[in-house]
Amino acid sequence: MDDGSEELLAKAKEAISSCYCPYSGFHVTAVIEDDEGGLHWGVNVENSSYGLTICAERAAVFNAISRGQKKFRRILIYSPDSYPLPCGACRQVLAEFCDDDFPVILATPDSIKHYTLGELLPHRF
Repeated sequence: MDDGSEELLAKAKEAISSCYCPYSGFHVTAVIEDDEGGLHWGVNVENSSYGLTICAERAAVFNAISRGQKKFRRILIYSPDSYPLPCGACRQVLAEFCDDDFPVILATPDSIKHYTLGELLPHRF
């Protein structure tokens, strides 16, 4: 990576053991960088009542909001399993705080893909 996201990826990999995913077995972490350079992470937390599951992306955003941050530079989403495309709810939560050109980086152990929020959510609510 030459875009400076190595630190985000390292933090995401470090957090992977905190995932709670006994139902899907799909581990996901997310690290969002605020406009001051602070890093806030989240992991997926599943629940037997699937609708109560919290995705890593929303956990990271809510962690940052809880710490008083509401402006963000980018988010990196990591899974050792497969590309962790954010669900519709996560895309909409990101859209609440980020513009269409907001960078969304998807990472696996083998590769990285770069998107903008506008590409992932072209017709935001």
